[in-house]
Amino acid sequence: MTPTVGVVVLAWKEQPYLRDCVEAALASTGVDVRLVIVDNGCRPEDLPVDVAGVEVVAPGRNTGFAGGCNLGVAALDSEFVALVNSDAIVTPDALAKLVAEAAQPGVGPVMASIRLAEPPGLLNTAGNPVHLIGLSWAGGLYTVETRREPYDVTGASGACLLLASAVWKQLGGFDEAYFAYLEDSELSLRAWRTGLSVRCVPTAVARHHYEFSRNTHKMYLLERNRLMLLATVWPARALVLLAPVLLACEALLVGYAVASGWGRGKLSGYAWLWRHRAHLRERRRLVQAERQVPDRIWMARLTPELDRSAFGPLTPLANAVFRGYWSVVRRLV
Repeated sequence: MTPTVGVVVLAWKEQPYLRDCVEAALASTGVDVRLVIVDNGCRPEDLPVDVAGVEVVAPGRNTGFAGGCNLGVAALDSEFVALVNSDAIVTPDALAKLVAEAAQPGVGPVMASIRLAEPPGLLNTAGNPVHLIGLSWAGGLYTVETRREPYDVTGASGACLLLASAVWKQLGGFDEAYFAYLEDSELSLRAWRTGLSVRCVPTAVARHHYEFSRNTHKMYLLERNRLMLLATVWPARALVLLAPVLLACEALLVGYAVASGWGRGKLSGYAWLWRHRAHLRERRRLVQAERQVPDRIWMARLTPELDRSAFGPLTPLANAVFRGYWSVVRRLV
């Protein structure tokens, strides 16, 4: 029997690749696809409402990536759910290969090999590392993928992510408070903490029209969400043991934010976290209660290494400090 896959695609503002994305997903082989577009405020002329098999859900507001994905999945009734970025084009067999891996016992979220549309052939991400201070980034960016067999990743990229519907329900989907950024890292870490593996299938390819950008609102969300990830997922003992590093990094990040012109965004993140402290307490209670794997096991997946290409010339020095500190602390978690 052909497995059913519900595909969720979010649309916001201009969407020049949305039609290509939708048509590629619907043309997938080896699976039956039902596709939902969540209209978070898309330009009307970009919505491919004339394409057969497309359902549009319009919440009437921008629900963000986290909220939009939750809304889209709720509209589906399929064995598997896939989240595909509106600027990502899946190859015909990609979803079927992801299903084959996600159907294995003990497997949670499974990501495609996200390749850059330009320059073609190079990786956008082969899995997102998660640092012990909560940072995450696109792993393997601008490199060539040579692996053929599925492999474990700490964080699965939400650019093209698939999991069994039962697993999505078990994990409760995304925490909508994240709005955008790091919600896929949170879902991945929670999967590892509950005994599920998170995988990448390198032969399941999605070509991503990726553009790296930094702006005040994005940096606000990234930093706010990083702190929310730490506050809800990291165990209390680890937070105490990592406190000197976390506080030192926080001071440096505040200085960097001010010098880079988004200092107000950094402070706004603190204010948001304080206003929503009740949510953080409840979310932490839920996340800590669901853990089934010892903290020292799942936290071994965190890296003390920052990517020099992403974080600049002082990265080797910072990495030496992180490595030394983590080599001691991880034994005590």
